[in-house]
Amino acid sequence: MAALLEMRGMVKTYGSLRANDGVDLDVFAGEIVGLLGENGSGKSTLMKLLFGMTEPDAGGIVFKGRELSGHRPREAMAAGIVMIHQHFMLVEAMTVLENIMLGWEEAGKLLRRGTIADRIREASERLGLDLDPDVRVADLPLGRRQRIEILKAVLRDADLLILDEPTSNLAPSEINELLNILRRLRSEGKGIVFITHKMPEVIEVCDRVVVLRAGKVAGKAGIAGADKASLAAMMVGRDVTAPLSVEPKAAGAVRLDIRALKAQDLGPLDLRLRGGEILGIAGVDGNGQLELAETLAGLRPVESGAITLDGAEITHATAARRTEAGLAYMPADRSTTALVKSMTIAENLMLRDSHRQPFSKGGLLDREATRKEARSLMERFDIRAPSEQTLAGSLSGGNQQKIVIARELARQPAVLVAHQPTWGLDPGATRFVLERMIALRDAGSAVIYISSELEEVLAVGDRIAVLAGGRIAGLVSRAEVDMTRIGLWMSERAA
Repeated sequence: MAALLEMRGMVKTYGSLRANDGVDLDVFAGEIVGLLGENGSGKSTLMKLLFGMTEPDAGGIVFKGRELSGHRPREAMAAGIVMIHQHFMLVEAMTVLENIMLGWEEAGKLLRRGTIADRIREASERLGLDLDPDVRVADLPLGRRQRIEILKAVLRDADLLILDEPTSNLAPSEINELLNILRRLRSEGKGIVFITHKMPEVIEVCDRVVVLRAGKVAGKAGIAGADKASLAAMMVGRDVTAPLSVEPKAAGAVRLDIRALKAQDLGPLDLRLRGGEILGIAGVDGNGQLELAETLAGLRPVESGAITLDGAEITHATAARRTEAGLAYMPADRSTTALVKSMTIAENLMLRDSHRQPFSKGGLLDREATRKEARSLMERFDIRAPSEQTLAGSLSGGNQQKIVIARELARQPAVLVAHQPTWGLDPGATRFVLERMIALRDAGSAVIYISSELEEVLAVGDRIAVLAGGRIAGLVSRAEVDMTRIGLWMSERAA
């Protein structure tokens, strides 16, 4: 049987970087292919070549028996290829129906709104999408918004769907629903390329995997008999699934004291965090995690209660004052909040300290001192880039996150608030982040580790708290963890 898609010898270079180096990829109708690899391994570049977002330097693409060459996304979609990005291309003020009609020539010229609404309901019921054509997108959770993108592809008769990290922003229940939708699409003969870093999802839904490393195909395998360890080793060239070494440590003095804290959609909360301790905070996204992180960082006002850091009250202190007091903050969204992507690595690393010596002399930035320190931090934190003058926005997600980690941890903060620090990272980069959290804890700092990845929270947390409805639903030590009880706490919501 001929492949639905054949990519042969794909090459793409950016200066001295060979992002794709002779990559082959086949996808057959009615199968799900997992495309795996570290951040920066060439996955996104390969899909951009396929979707016509950039042109290859060499290689060829054959889709449904016809050569694709010099095409653009519009031509790719017309041929039957649809790419569903991490950040959805939807207009929130419009309804589901209006978003599906938008830019669809057939809808505008041949069909009426009522006819399209009927088609939406039929396809939604057939695929289990649970979409109402008359609901505004702004009123839908992320999981439902993603389904709109899938439905757009189905109604446009797409034969090949490319899903880029489709579960990165979904709650566990939404992930299960998405995987079921993909199975239904597979049963209808669709080809699917599933880009993800989450090994359990790959094992659960994919038929086979193709692994990229440093721009080349590092391996191909059927999913039967595969496990997390073998797939991760194929991705990064080493075992990153071994249990983390978290030695028991006697906690020190209280470094962060939160009493009756209340802010918008948060609290009241009481928490005390000691030096040499990681407090892991779990919960389904949307239950106060962002509110807690931003309130502690000084980005949201406190309505009542008190926050004390190393004995000094910072309840109403500015974000800059909290930084001076020893608080470090790693936001979840590195692309818009944690980094300035149009600035260099060196400039991003010095954002918090550019006014201090030796980086500032007479009120002016000492660029040589800045570059020297940046080169040192790049080596210490394994930031891989041509130089410290490379723009942050040109780096892989893993290297961008290492910039954030280096900037915040190099100052040896008293308290670190880390919100979703491994979001979108491959297993190797995830392991790096977790090991750095543990090293900071072992050096005497206190860490609040907020993540929707329960496995990570349980791996690094000395104590585990669960946020539900903006409140602490439960708090236990690692030794007292009971998964049934954790699950019940995560399902709670404030009235």
